[in-house]
Amino acid sequence: MTSTERSWTNNLLAANEGFYLEEERGKNMSGIINGFKNMNLPNKLTCIRMVMVVPFVICMLAGRAEGPFMWVSLILFIASSLTDTLDGMIARRNNLITDFGKFMDPLADKLLVTSALICLIELGRIPAWIVIVIIAREFIISGFRLIASDNGVVIAASWWGKTKTVSQMLLVILLIINFQTGPLHIFTMIVMYAALILTIVSLCDYLYKNRNVLSMQS
Repeated sequence: MTSTERSWTNNLLAANEGFYLEEERGKNMSGIINGFKNMNLPNKLTCIRMVMVVPFVICMLAGRAEGPFMWVSLILFIASSLTDTLDGMIARRNNLITDFGKFMDPLADKLLVTSALICLIELGRIPAWIVIVIIAREFIISGFRLIASDNGVVIAASWWGKTKTVSQMLLVILLIINFQTGPLHIFTMIVMYAALILTIVSLCDYLYKNRNVLSMQS
């Protein structure tokens, strides 16, 4: 075989390999799209909430959450937060509660809120230690959920957990607007420490109610 023939053969093999890779990517993408189409509405809203984190973070950091970027960030965050209320309401009303929803809905909330809080540290609007406490709480709860999931148990969010999430979302909204003086600044500080307290209380409540999860590892 001449060098020219070997070159043609290698090019042909590379082209075939590229074709099969593209075909495989197409199948994977098609599977993702079909999976999304087959989801019920609450689960679709949960997935949309997770996707909306990307443009939200871009607006927060690229534009320093100032001027028009502040308003776009605020709209994206509020819209994402509203999907949290909407998907739970639809799921309960139409009996569409699934294990996927029980697991992914709190995860989507964590992704949205923690992403926002980390951006706000970068912008100098919240002390890092408060965010560390909040994220540490989420890691602990996620660990419990994984242990329970491995043993076929799905743990839904509690009332304390939902209240904690609402307080954190309100805090993020206030910090994005960034009231620097006056009564609304004082209100923002009150909400900040209330959210911190609810984070710790919800953690204690969660650990106590699900203390049997640790025994699943024995």
